[in-house]
Parts: sequence; C-alpha cells; structure tokens
Amino acid sequence: MAYDFDLYVIGAGSGGVRAARFAAGFGAKVAVAESRYLGGTCVNVGCVPKKLLVYGAHFAEDFEQASGFGWSLDEAQFDWATLIANKDREINRLNGIYHNLLVNSGVTLHEGHARIVDPHTVEINGERHSAKHILIATGGWPQIPEVPGHEHAISSNQAFFLNELPKRVLVVGGGYIAVEFAGIFHGLGAKTTLLYRGELFLRGFDGSVRKHLQEELTKRGMDLQFNADIERIEKQADGSLKVTLKDGRHLEADCVFYATGRRPMLDNLGLENTGVTLDKKGFVEVDEQYQTAEPSILALGDVIGRVQLTPVALAEGMAVARRLFKPEQYRPVDYKMIPTAVFSLPNIGTVGLTEEEARDAGHDVVIFESRFRPMKLTLTECQERTLMKLVVDAKTDKVLGCHMVGPEAGEIVQGLAIALKAGATKQHFDETIGVHPTAAEEFVTMRTPVAG
Repeated sequence: MAYDFDLYVIGAGSGGVRAARFAAGFGAKVAVAESRYLGGTCVNVGCVPKKLLVYGAHFAEDFEQASGFGWSLDEAQFDWATLIANKDREINRLNGIYHNLLVNSGVTLHEGHARIVDPHTVEINGERHSAKHILIATGGWPQIPEVPGHEHAISSNQAFFLNELPKRVLVVGGGYIAVEFAGIFHGLGAKTTLLYRGELFLRGFDGSVRKHLQEELTKRGMDLQFNADIERIEKQADGSLKVTLKDGRHLEADCVFYATGRRPMLDNLGLENTGVTLDKKGFVEVDEQYQTAEPSILALGDVIGRVQLTPVALAEGMAVARRLFKPEQYRPVDYKMIPTAVFSLPNIGTVGLTEEEARDAGHDVVIFESRFRPMKLTLTECQERTLMKLVVDAKTDKVLGCHMVGPEAGEIVQGLAIALKAGATKQHFDETIGVHPTAAEEFVTMRTPVAG
C-alpha cells in the first residue's frame, strides 16, 4: 500500500525532531505534528529557560563575593520582568531554529493537535494523513495533586511566565525540578521554603550528595522542611495563600509551586483506536526498539517513562531513525553511565552508580571523598564547600561512580563520564596529571579512602 508518509511524528520536542530530521536525511518522507511549541518541554518550559534563570539567580552570589576581590558595588537591583522578557526572546529564537531545522531537512510540518484514527492514519486540522510508521513523541506534563485549593498553585509551566517575582514562595517536591526552582527563587531574592513529604530530597542520588546539598542550602538560609505535606491551600482576601499542612501547621506564601511529578501527555491522542498498551504508571509500553504493541506505532522520550532527559530522547530519536531507514548504521541506546546534572545552587554532577547502588549490586566498594572550600572563595566570607566523590570497585579498581556538588559540577562531570564509559580505573585517575589550580584536579588527587 502507498502511504502519504513513511514516518509521521507526533510531537516536535527533542526526540521527535531528531527522529524526523534524520529519517528525512535518510530519504524517508516525513511529517511532524506539533500543537504547542517547537522544541518541546526542554526548549520552552524546561532545561533551557530554567538554566537561564539559574544563571540569573547565581549573580547574587557573585555580587556578594566581589568585595573580597576589591570590587565596590552599589546595591544591586534585580528586575524580574527584564529577565523574563530576555528569556522569552531567546526561546523565540530557538523556536525559529527548530522550525528551520525541520523544514530545511525536508520534513513537512503540521501545526495543530494530531489524533491517531487507526494504526496507519493521523487526523489533524480536519485532514487525514496515512503513514507506514507513526512515532509518538508527545512528552510529559507536570501534575499537581488535587488537594483542596490546588487551583491556586502553579507548576513549572506557569513559573516561567509569572508577571512578577513572588516575595514568599513555597516549593513542594523533592526531585531535581523542585530543588532547582527553590534555588532560583531563593537566589533571586524570594523568601523560599522547600517542602517535601520524605526524609530527604533527591531520592535515588548518592547519599553523600543529598546530605551535602542539604547542608549547603541550609547555610544559604533556605527553609527546608522534610516529612511535611500540604492538606489544603486557601486564598486570602489580600491575594496571599494560607497553606495548611497535614500536621496542622500553617504557612503563608504568595506562590505555591508544585514539582511533584510529570505524567505522559496522551490527552485525546486516539490510542483507543490502536493496540498500544500502557504500563501501570500510564506510560506507553515499548520494547527495546521503541516498538509498541501496535506494529506500526513507536514511542520514545518522556512518554515512555524510561530516562526522562533531553540527551536520552535525542539518542532514542536517532536510534529509531536509523533502525527504520538506515539499519546498517543502527546501534541501540546504552542506558548505562548516563551523566546528569542538577542545576541547584550549588550544582550537582553525577555519573555511574551511587554508593548505595554499588553496594546493593554486590560490589565490594572503596569510597574516596573530598570536601573543600574552593580557591575562589578564599578571599571572601563565603563558607560554601565542594564535595567530590568516587565509588570504586575494590576487586577490579574500576571507577563505578563519580559525584560532585559544587560550582560547574555538570561541566566537570561531562568529561569524567567519558572516562567511566571507557572503563577507567582508580589507577587511571591517579596517574592523570591534574590541571592546577582548579577544583576539577581534586578528582585525580584523592588518595586516601574514607573510613567505613
């Protein structure tokens, strides 16, 4: 049967655009449907604007520390509207780049909400298009628990478009998005409380990393409240919010920001017209080649709920395009040793196994840790300390994990990820000459294991 398209991609986020562009480059006839914004979550309401806001928040520290280096500054003034307007301009520029990338690759762009009518047909804007393969790349969407008054709270989607910086912010959640936004609001001058129902935030990260960040955020004056959860939110006559916790306490805030999870974006997608199945968390079930239970339909990225990171979606998009249209170049995505960063203030960078994961996997581990005050701070009053940690297999000397909390942690760990991917041992680290004077050289000068 002749189809209108070889591949019809629903969703123009990172993974969908990558799959579409490369499939078209391999000679396939490709279309992409997008109902919101080109570039998906990452470009519009995720990593890119968030990192810009993190940069903005970081200047408060730089101004504080400048006097130690001889700079005399008048009192710094921050204008939220300027930051948001400049952020919006940059996002619009990136939207244009994504548009040109698609169109110049020969991809047909359909703007509107696409719905699957049957395993080979998509309907959009009242028109139907047939396709040999349909790729679902619709991403995720933040969800706010339906506590009484939840309509007064916001998610990350709204946080990027607030008209003004709230004076008092209550951030709810214990994942990296909660931690990052708490750092943004706090750094920009809002009185910030981070509320999490668990014992300690960043579950799944290395225990030393979690504790170290807790200490540093507390030093900076952020109010961290663990084992706490919201019962209800009430709007007051003056527009402020009264928050009642499950333990009966009351908190006052001007903004309640929820970062308590994301759901797959499958609204009105028409999956009931196909054999596509969902897992118990509601994500699209796929096999190792991103094939759903419906042979003609594939899915990747956040909508499958594996590793919800932009570079992973990009790798998955590339794998799908190659397998379908350039099989001689196909290679599966390797989910081991994926480096990641949390743009908290200070940053976290991590790759490989945590100490807890290594022990649970049966490794006899040796731990190397260093905590120090970075050279940049020695002329200042700032008492922030950096953490660096290596998790090493005692039998093979192989470095299983590398973790850091401190300035530019993501930039430093990216390079170390290559070493770990290549199977570096602790001896390789020890024999590598450091770049002096840098914080990064500490990773190659840790000689004495920590006790325990």
